[in-house]
Amino acid sequence: MTKQIHVGKVPVGGGAPVSIQSMTNTRTDDVEATLAQIRALAAAGCDIVRVAVPDMAAAHAVAKIKENSPLPVVVDIHFDYKLALESIAAGADKVRINPGNIGDESRVKAVADACRQRGIPIRIGVNGGSMDKALLAKYGGVTPEGMVESAFQHIRLLNKYDFDDICISLKSSNVPRTMKAYQLMSEVSNYPLHIGVTEAGTKRMGTLKSAVGIGGLLALGIGDTMRVSLSDDPVEEVYAARDILKAAGIRREGAELVSCPTCGRTRIDLISLAGEVEERLKAVDKPITVAVMGCVVNGPGEASAADCGIAGGVGEGLLFKKGQIIKKLPQDQLVDALFELIDTL
Repeated sequence: MTKQIHVGKVPVGGGAPVSIQSMTNTRTDDVEATLAQIRALAAAGCDIVRVAVPDMAAAHAVAKIKENSPLPVVVDIHFDYKLALESIAAGADKVRINPGNIGDESRVKAVADACRQRGIPIRIGVNGGSMDKALLAKYGGVTPEGMVESAFQHIRLLNKYDFDDICISLKSSNVPRTMKAYQLMSEVSNYPLHIGVTEAGTKRMGTLKSAVGIGGLLALGIGDTMRVSLSDDPVEEVYAARDILKAAGIRREGAELVSCPTCGRTRIDLISLAGEVEERLKAVDKPITVAVMGCVVNGPGEASAADCGIAGGVGEGLLFKKGQIIKKLPQDQLVDALFELIDTL
C-alpha cells in the first residue's frame, strides 16, 4: 500500500478512494472565469483541480481562487521557483513541480521548506517529453526505466532537504511505456501515484488511450489519483475519469448504463435512446444499473441484472424493473417513464 498524503481535505494514497483530478484551461489571472470552471468541474465529480501558474499575475490570483474554490487547488509550476513560493503563501493545497527545471538546489530547498512549513505536498511530475538529456543518452531515448530513474533523482533532491510529502507521476503519450513506468515505480517505492496518459488527444482517442492506460493500471491495483488529459472541455475529462473508474470496478457511485449493440432485429431508434438516457443519467447519483435494449423479446431477460430499463419494439417499447415487465409504452414516452421509475428507486 502506498503512503498517504493530503491535498487539502482529500486523502491520496494509503487506501483512500482514487481521486479524480482535472486542470482549468482559463487564464488563471481571470479569477471569475477560473472559478466558474472549477465549479463546473466540481459539479461533474472532480475531487482536485490544478491551475497553471506561468507568471506572477497568475500567482497573485491563487489567493482569491483558493478562497472561493469548492475543490483543493494544485498549482502547476515550471522554471520559476518564485511562482511556487508566491502560490504557497497564497494558500495552494499542493505544488506540482519538476525539481530539475527550477534552478539550483537552493531554490529547490526554498520550495521544499515553504511546503513543509505549511504542510503542503509536492507532486514530482516526470514527463516523457521533457526528460534530462543525460538520462536520454543513458537509456537511448525515453524509456520506463529512465522515467523511474528521473523520478528518484528528484525524490533524492527533495529528501536532501528533509521533504518526503511526495506524490509521483510518470506520464508519456505512449500508453505501454506509461503503464510500464508506473508498474516499475510501484514495485520499488510506496509513494502515492498520480496516473494518466499525457497528451492523450481529442475526446474520442484521448478517452480510449486513457481507458487502456489508466484503466489497465487501476485493474492491476496501481494508482491513487488520476487525470484524463483531453483536448476538450475539462469537464469531459471528469466524465471520462468517472467512466473509467466504473469500468475498472473501482467506484460504484452514480448510475451505470448498459445497452445492447444494434442488430437486424432492432426496430427502434436505439442509438438515440441510449444517447438520451446516458446524458440524463449524468444527473443521477444513485448507484444503479440502467439498461437500454433493442429487442422486446430478449431485452428484459438479457438485462435482468439491471435495476431498470427499457426495451424497444416497432414504434413502442417495454419498461421493466429487475427483468420484470411493468408496462408497454409508445417510443416517445419511454425515456420519461424510465426516469420516473428511477426516481422511485
